[in-house]
Amino acid sequence: MTTEPSVQPPLAPPLPTTTTTTPPPPPAVPSGGVQVRCAGCRMILTVSPGVTEFVCPSCHLPQMLPPELMKISLPPPPLPLPQPQPPQSQTAPAHGIDPTKIQLPCAHCKAILNVPHGLARFSCPQCGVDLAVDLDKVKQLINAQQQPRPIPPPPPEEVNEVAIEVEREEDEGGTVGETFMDYRPPKLSIGPPHPDPIVETSSLSSVQPPEPAYDLKIRDDLERSKALSCLQIETLIYACQRHAQHLPNGSRAGFFVGDGAGVGKGRTVAGLIWENWHHGRKKALWISIGSDLKFDAKRDLDDMGAMCIAVHPLNKLPYSKLDSKSVGIKEGVVFSTYSSLIASSERGRSRMQQLVQWCGPGFDGLIIFDECHKAKNLVPESGSQPTRTGAAVLEIQARLPEARVVYCSATGASEPRNLGYMVRLGLWGAGTSFDNFQLFLGALEKGGVGALELVAMDMKARGMYVCRTLSYKGAEFEVVEAPLEPEMMEMYKKAAEFWAELRVELLSANAFLNNDKANSSQLWRLYWSSHQRFFSHMCMSAKVPVTVRLAKKALAENKCAVIGLQSTGEARTEEAGIELDDFISGPRELLLKFVEENYALPEKPEPLPVEEDTVKELKRKRHSATPGAKVSLKGRVLKVSKRNRASDVETDEELEVLFYKMRYWGEMVCFIGKTGVAASPPDSDDEFQMSDSPESSESESDDEFQICDICSGEEERKKLLKCSICGQHLHPSCLVPPVIVELGAEDWSCHSCKMKTDEYLQEREAYMAEMTKRYEAALERKSKILDIIRSLDLPNNPLDDIIDQLGGPENVAEMTGRRGMLVRASNGKGVTYQVRSTKDVSMEMVNMHEKKLFMDGKKFIAIISEAGSAGVSLQADRRAINQRRRVHLTLELPWSADRAIQQFGRTHRSNQASAPEYRLLFTNLGGERRFASIVAKRLETLGALTQGDRRAGPSLSAYNYDSSYGKKALVMMYRGIMEQESLPVVPPGCSAEKPETIQNFILKAKAALVSVGIVRDSVLGNGKISGRIVDSDMHDVGRFLNRLLGLPPDIQNRLFELFVSILDILVQNARIEGNLDSGIVDMRANSIELLGTPKTVHVDHMSGASTMLFTFTLDRGITWESARSMLEEKQQDGLSSANDGFYESKREWLGRRHFVLAFESTSSGLYKIVRPAVGESIREMYLQELKNKYRKISSMEKACSGWEDEYDVSSKQCMHGPKCKLGNYCTVGRRLQEVNVLGGLILPVWGTIEKALEKQYRHSHKRLRVVRMVTTNDNQRIVGLFIPNAAVETVLQADLAWVQEIDD
Repeated sequence: MTTEPSVQPPLAPPLPTTTTTTPPPPPAVPSGGVQVRCAGCRMILTVSPGVTEFVCPSCHLPQMLPPELMKISLPPPPLPLPQPQPPQSQTAPAHGIDPTKIQLPCAHCKAILNVPHGLARFSCPQCGVDLAVDLDKVKQLINAQQQPRPIPPPPPEEVNEVAIEVEREEDEGGTVGETFMDYRPPKLSIGPPHPDPIVETSSLSSVQPPEPAYDLKIRDDLERSKALSCLQIETLIYACQRHAQHLPNGSRAGFFVGDGAGVGKGRTVAGLIWENWHHGRKKALWISIGSDLKFDAKRDLDDMGAMCIAVHPLNKLPYSKLDSKSVGIKEGVVFSTYSSLIASSERGRSRMQQLVQWCGPGFDGLIIFDECHKAKNLVPESGSQPTRTGAAVLEIQARLPEARVVYCSATGASEPRNLGYMVRLGLWGAGTSFDNFQLFLGALEKGGVGALELVAMDMKARGMYVCRTLSYKGAEFEVVEAPLEPEMMEMYKKAAEFWAELRVELLSANAFLNNDKANSSQLWRLYWSSHQRFFSHMCMSAKVPVTVRLAKKALAENKCAVIGLQSTGEARTEEAGIELDDFISGPRELLLKFVEENYALPEKPEPLPVEEDTVKELKRKRHSATPGAKVSLKGRVLKVSKRNRASDVETDEELEVLFYKMRYWGEMVCFIGKTGVAASPPDSDDEFQMSDSPESSESESDDEFQICDICSGEEERKKLLKCSICGQHLHPSCLVPPVIVELGAEDWSCHSCKMKTDEYLQEREAYMAEMTKRYEAALERKSKILDIIRSLDLPNNPLDDIIDQLGGPENVAEMTGRRGMLVRASNGKGVTYQVRSTKDVSMEMVNMHEKKLFMDGKKFIAIISEAGSAGVSLQADRRAINQRRRVHLTLELPWSADRAIQQFGRTHRSNQASAPEYRLLFTNLGGERRFASIVAKRLETLGALTQGDRRAGPSLSAYNYDSSYGKKALVMMYRGIMEQESLPVVPPGCSAEKPETIQNFILKAKAALVSVGIVRDSVLGNGKISGRIVDSDMHDVGRFLNRLLGLPPDIQNRLFELFVSILDILVQNARIEGNLDSGIVDMRANSIELLGTPKTVHVDHMSGASTMLFTFTLDRGITWESARSMLEEKQQDGLSSANDGFYESKREWLGRRHFVLAFESTSSGLYKIVRPAVGESIREMYLQELKNKYRKISSMEKACSGWEDEYDVSSKQCMHGPKCKLGNYCTVGRRLQEVNVLGGLILPVWGTIEKALEKQYRHSHKRLRVVRMVTTNDNQRIVGLFIPNAAVETVLQADLAWVQEIDD
C-alpha cells in the first residue's frame, strides 16, 4: 500500500510519456550537449541535452544518438524539486524531457519515462508493462541528485582536422639535415692544421668547451717538431686540465677521447705520456685490444721525439714483480691487452695484482684504456652477466684512485649502458643528480637518442670530452647487389633443410642418452653458433665472383683493393703439409667438425676378457677388494667411504655391528664386528665375513686356529677351506655334498658364490652385447650423417677462393686471425695447407709483415678481418710507397653501422693522398640489402658521395632493428604467426581477399620457426602446428635476424619483409602520435631571432660551465608573394604538373577555410604542401588524400584573399581559434611564436625538467625533446632541451631560484 503525497494529486493524473523526436537543435547550444559527426555529410553537429533523435540540417538525414552518448545527453532533474501545478482538465503531450516530472527508466524496455510526482502505479506507454514506483529507490535517487554536482566542462571547440595535422607535424619537427660541421679548435691556435678535413656533430659544435688554462711543458717541442696538429694539442691541454681536478668522491677526474677512426688518437696518447714524463710521472699503463698494437704505440712515441720511453709488452713478461732485479722495469710504458688484464698464472698470480704493485701506492701516472668499448657490458641487459673485462677495468680504477685515466674509443658512448665503467667522468654518484649508474642509465634510456647527445654536449662543456670524426668528403661509395645464382640458391635451400634435419637428429640422440642439462645447453650453444657461421660463410661465398671482378677492375685502373670481412671461416686441417685435390669447403668443414665433435654417442663398451680368465679375474678383484667395496658389472672395484670403520668404534660395552652397505644384486656382502666374533644381521640370510682390522683384506687372526662358519667348530686354519670370494672358512666335511679339494687352494669358491659368479657372467655378457649394439647403431647413424655432409654441394672457403682467384698469397696481403691457409700447388694440380708464419716471420708478427708488404707496394690487394685488423692503418698514406687509391670492398657487413664505420676506418685515415672508394656488397637474402642501405646512409651523412643510383628509395630509412620498436614489431609478428593475435599487415605474397593464402603462409612460417628453434615443444596435428615461443626469444631481434639466415631463401625473405612491414607501421604510428624519438630536431622558420638576454639557470663550480635558458622569436609564415613566386618558378622550370597550384579545404572551421599551395615532389605521386602560417610541411601528401581534403582554386584573386587572411589571423591566434583551452600557450599553426630552449649543462637540472614536463597538457610536450635553433641574423647555433611556454615558469622556480641575467 502506497502512502499519500503531501499535496493533492490531480484528479486525472496524466499518463507517463516517452521522450519523442525533436526538430533540429536551435542555434544556441545549451551547456551539457554532445558533439557528433553526421553519418551522411560528416559535418560536426552539436546535439542539445535530452535529444536522442534528430535530422541533420545540412544533408537532412534522419539519425539518432549512439547508445553510449544517450546518457551524456540526458541532464539531471532540476534542483530543488518544482512545486506541483494545479490540476488541469487536459495535459499537453510530453515532449522530450519534461522538467516538471521525474525521469525514471522502464524496468522492461529501458525507455526513459516522464513520471508525474505522486503517481505510484502506471503502464509503460512504449511496451505496455505494468510498473510500480519503488519509493525507497526514488528517495535514494533524489538524495543522490541533491549532492553538489561538479561544474560541467565547457563545450569542446570544433574539431579542426587541419589543426590536428599541423600539430602532428610540429611535434615531429624537422630532423637535422646537416649532421656534421667542419671542425677547428674554437679556443686554441697552437700547432699546424690537421692534414685532413675533420668534422664534428652539429649538436657538439653548438657547445663551447671551457677556457683552456693549462700550460704545456712540451709546447716548445711541439712547435718545433710539428708532431701534433692543433686539434691533437687541444686534446692534450683539456685532458691535462681535467686531470688536475678531483671528483666529489675524492678520486681524480678522467678524460674521454671519443675521436673517430683515423683522427690520430694514438699520437695524441703518445703526446699525453710525453707531457706527463716531463712532470716526473715516468710510469704509464697502456691497455689496448691487440698485442701487435704495441708497435704502433712505440712508433707514435718515437714520432713525438720520446725515443727514451720504452714500451714493455706485458704478455712477454713473467708474473713476478715488474720492478724486481730479474725483470728490471723501473719506468716506461707497460703495454697490456684487455685479455692480459684478466689473466693469471697456474700458481694463482694475477696480472692485475702485478700491475697494481708496479704502479705503487699513490700512483698518479696515466692509465690509457685504448679502444675501451671492449670493456662494455659491465652493466649488461637483464639476464646476462657482467663481463670479466668490464669488472677488471672498474677494479683497477678503484685500486688506483689518483691515476690519470683516459678513455679512448670511437664507439664507447654509442649506448648509455656502455658508459658504466667510465666512473671517472663524474656523471653519477656524489654531487650529481644521480646517486648511482642505474638511475643515470634509466634517465638516459627514458630520454632516448637525444638524451645521449645531451650527455655528450654536457661532457664537452665541462671539458672532459672531445669527439671529432674524419670527414668522408672525397670518399665515394656504391651499393652493389650480388644476387644468388640459381645454382647457389638451390645449394642454400638444401643446406637449410639439412640443418633442420640435423637439429631433429641431435634432439633424438640427446633424448635417448638422457644427458645432463649442462651438457645439453652447451651442445645447443655450439649448434647455433656453428649454424650462424655456416650461413654467413654461404652469404660470403655468393659474393666471391663479384668481389673478384671488382678487385681486378680496381687493379686495371691502377688502384689497389682492400677486401673487408668479419670472420675468416678458417678451414680445419689435421696437420700442416696435407695435400688435397682442391680447396676445402669452409662450410662443409665447419659442419663436419661440429658433427664429429658433438654428435652424442653412448659410451663405448670395453672388450670382454678371454673366457678362461674371466672367473679368475673376477675372483681376484673380489679377493683383493676391501670388505664392503662394490664390484660393478664391468668388474670395477668402487672405493667405499672410510667413515664408520671398525677401528673407529671406541666402546667395548656391547657388540657394535657395522654394515658396509654395498649392493651386489641387491644383497649385503660384508658384515664386520669389532670383537671378531661372527654375527648375522637381523632378517638377513646372507653370508658375511668377519674382520678384526678394517685395513685387512682377509679375515685373519694372530693364532693358527679358525672357526668353521657352518659347524662353529674350532680347527687349524690349514685344515679349513677358504672361499676366495666371500672369505668364509669351512670344513670340507661340513659341505653338502662334501668337497674333495686340495686344502689351501687359492681359487676355491663355495657353491653359492660360484652360482652368483656364473649368473654375473651371463648378465654381464648380455649387458655388453646390448651396449655394443646401441653404440654401433649410433656410430652408424653418425657415419651416415657425415657421409651426407660430404655429399652436399657446398661452396669453397670464400677467403681461400678469393686469394686463389686473385693470384695467390704472392699477390694478396692477408691480415686475419687465422694461422694457416690452403695454397694451390705450383704445378696447378691440387692444393696444400701452408702455415702463414715462416722462419723469418713469427705468427705474432705475420699481420704486421703483410701490412708492410701492402703499404710498400709489393702487394696491391689486402684482405682484412675484424679480428686481425683492429687499429691497422691501410690508407693511401703520404708517407707510404703505395699511394694508389684504395677500393674497399665489404664482403661481410657487421650488424651495426658503428662497427661498419670502424671497419671503413682502416682505409680512411689522416694524412692520406686520396680518399677511398667503398663498394658495399649484399645478396638478395633477408636483411642484407636493407642493412647495406643503412650503412650507406651513415656514409652519406659523413660526407661521402654516392656513385650511380643503385640504392633503394626513401623507404630504406636508417632504422635500428634492435630498438624498442623492433622488439615490439617482433612480438607482434610472433603472436600473429602463433595465431594468438591477428597480424597487423597482410603477409608478403598473400591477399586479404584470399584468407587461405594467409593461412598457408602462417603454416609455412610456423614450420620455419620450428626448424630454427624459435618455436619450441611443437606438435603437428590436424594439419596445424602448435608450440610456444619463450619470453627471452620473443624480444630478441638479434637472434631472429641470425636464425633467419638458416631458412630457405623464399620463406626467409617473406618473414623478413613481414617483420619490416610491421616495424614501418609502428614507427609511422609513433611519428603520427608524436612519440617517435628522432634525436635532434631542427626548428625551422623564415626568421629566428634571440629574444633578450639568456638567463643563467645553473653554474658548475668545477668547470665553470653553465645552464642557460634562451628565448627565441620565430616567424614561420610564407607571404602570398613568396608562395606565388614558388609556383611560378616551378612552372618556368617545366617541373610542374597539372595538379600543382593553390587549394582550399572542402570544410570550414569557425567560418573559415584553410588554404595551401601544393606541387609535385621528386617522389612520384607525392605532393609537397606549403601553408600560409607554418610554411613548408615536412610530410608529403598523396594526390588522392589532397583531393579528398582540398579543392583546387582556379581564381588567383580568391587564393590571394584567403591566403593573406589566414596569414594575418595566424599571427595572433592558433588554429584552434580564440576559445582554445591552452590560450596563449598554444602554438599549433601560430605563425609568430616564442620558443624556449635550455642549453649548456643539462644533467645538473635533469630531475627538475622532467617534473616540469610531466605536467604538460600536450602529449608531445611531456617527453624530453632536443632541438636545434639557428638564428637567421647572426647564424648562432643553440642545441638544447625544448621547454614548452607553459613550463618555463616551473623550470625557473622549482629548485632553480638562482636565475640571473648574463653580464654583457
